[in-house]
Amino acid sequence: MKPFLEALEERILIADGAMGTLLYSYGVDRCFEELNLSHPNEVLKVHKDYLDAGAEIIQTNTYGANYEKLSRYGLEESVKDINTKAVQLAKEAVDGRAYVLGTIGGIRGINQSLSLEEIKRNFREQLYCLLLEGVDGLLFETFYDLEELKTVVKIAKKEAGLPVVAQVSVHEPGVLQDGTKVRDALKQLELAGADVVGVNCRLGPYHMIQTLAEVPIPANAYLSVYPNASLPNYEEGRFYYSAEPEYFGKMSNELRLQGARIIGGCCGTTPDHIRSVAKHLTDRSPILTKEVKVKKEVELQPITSRSTPLHEKVKNERTVIVELDPPKHLDTSLFFEGVKALGESGIDALTLADNPLASPRISNGAIAAIAKERYEVNPLVHITCRDRNLIGLQSHLMGLHTLGVHDILAITGDPAKIGDFPGAASVYDLSSIELIKLIKQNNEGISFSGKSLRERTQFSVGAAFNPNFRHLDASIKRLERKVHAGADYFISQPIYGEEQLQQIYEGTRHLNAPIFIGIMPLTSARNAEFLHHEVPGITIPESTRRRMEFAGSDPMKARKEGMDIARSLIDTALALFNGIYLITPFTRYDMSIELVEYIKAQTNEERKVSHGQHII
Repeated sequence: MKPFLEALEERILIADGAMGTLLYSYGVDRCFEELNLSHPNEVLKVHKDYLDAGAEIIQTNTYGANYEKLSRYGLEESVKDINTKAVQLAKEAVDGRAYVLGTIGGIRGINQSLSLEEIKRNFREQLYCLLLEGVDGLLFETFYDLEELKTVVKIAKKEAGLPVVAQVSVHEPGVLQDGTKVRDALKQLELAGADVVGVNCRLGPYHMIQTLAEVPIPANAYLSVYPNASLPNYEEGRFYYSAEPEYFGKMSNELRLQGARIIGGCCGTTPDHIRSVAKHLTDRSPILTKEVKVKKEVELQPITSRSTPLHEKVKNERTVIVELDPPKHLDTSLFFEGVKALGESGIDALTLADNPLASPRISNGAIAAIAKERYEVNPLVHITCRDRNLIGLQSHLMGLHTLGVHDILAITGDPAKIGDFPGAASVYDLSSIELIKLIKQNNEGISFSGKSLRERTQFSVGAAFNPNFRHLDASIKRLERKVHAGADYFISQPIYGEEQLQQIYEGTRHLNAPIFIGIMPLTSARNAEFLHHEVPGITIPESTRRRMEFAGSDPMKARKEGMDIARSLIDTALALFNGIYLITPFTRYDMSIELVEYIKAQTNEERKVSHGQHII
């Protein structure tokens, strides 16, 4: 056979289809890459079936055979064995009749938290395993993150000396999930050194044709396309693809007209689909020129004016936000009495928790809409990653924007097992850091899928800060990651130590993001002990707990002592920070109002002193 790239120069090559889909249809539902070791004959049979169907390119069964993905199955120490065996099986099946491409799949998908350094380590380990066994080229497929794919392409071109096929995956035709156009992404991959650039997975032939219609013929690379068979169906607990092979084969001619030099299949495709491609793709001559059809860009609607975002306001003046948890029941009378009173006290925002401690409450989005409309109180809505999958999170954000709710706090959320419904599932499609990135992407007018929202959201994004870890440095490093993700400001857990406030100030003064210091007045010694010993993220110094104990069982004395402690903490906090976050205990909004009034009085007194000094 001619070298791989020489063959591509002359004609279109037909590649194989899905490996996992076929194994799944055999009843195998596990780590498909491990089957190279435990069920090699099944893997070998899949390769041979594709070859018999007309495939001229066979990819190794190594899509997820890296340390990161194998660790989910406890197989992280088997990277070398799995990759080595995969190449051996593919070469045994091919026996010189087709090209063998070593396959490496993307790691970043919905989860964007893995650093580039970790990705490089994963990639190099798998890459060298494939190279040692001798492959004809490398196939990088199902990469949603362009930065990740460009990184591995550059490493491979520098260190492998083999042809590289680099393929992105998209949620929407023509655009990556970060909003980058596919045509621009493929150009960047071409410049990074990829020999073949293309698209695979997620979309069926129809939408793949739409995507490639916007892509010009590369000047220094070839185009590849591996569509899914169709969109998947779900029935009786199993996914399946209903697109007929005949349709898939007919569509291969249209893919050819878009300039594809490699046509294969991804999820849902079988040897019958590839056989149909071989049957219908009678003209293998490459398309060298074509008319590119670029869709008109959707214009974003102009941004409407909004009040000063919290993170901007707190940079310039004292700002007080108060948390009042939505009710656990449907009697909202006392709650809205508190909303009304807090609004009249002059707070800057009412923060509304999202089912704290994993216990269901009235939707904070519904509460926010009423508070804003009926009581003219600015709501700050918490959003946890626990209760909504990615679809729900994107929908929720769009809904809040439509309601005119622009101040939000992105948090991970307490695990479901600690709440009222311990059997409920925690979703966690995203981490809080990834949610911050999503919100910021919405502020650019782009949804998670990369599709235009036709309007920019205007969210001011807050993030949680827990300074009560054993090592404050670890907490601050997490703050730095959140700032890098786009956090505009932070809201801290309740703080009960004045020395701790000074430490926080010193440790965070380099951050370009203001902090609202959490203050929650104690109501009794029992309340103090419960918070310290049983509530995650709260630490109360022993001296403070002793003060509450000395106050005794008299509720009024305990209240007074708790408020004295809170006022003392506020005095220290105000000397260092502009933002105060009051957490209302047990819907006792009278205590929060009293502290709001205290803060305002302190601020007015400082202004008088400052004004007097200025006159002098």
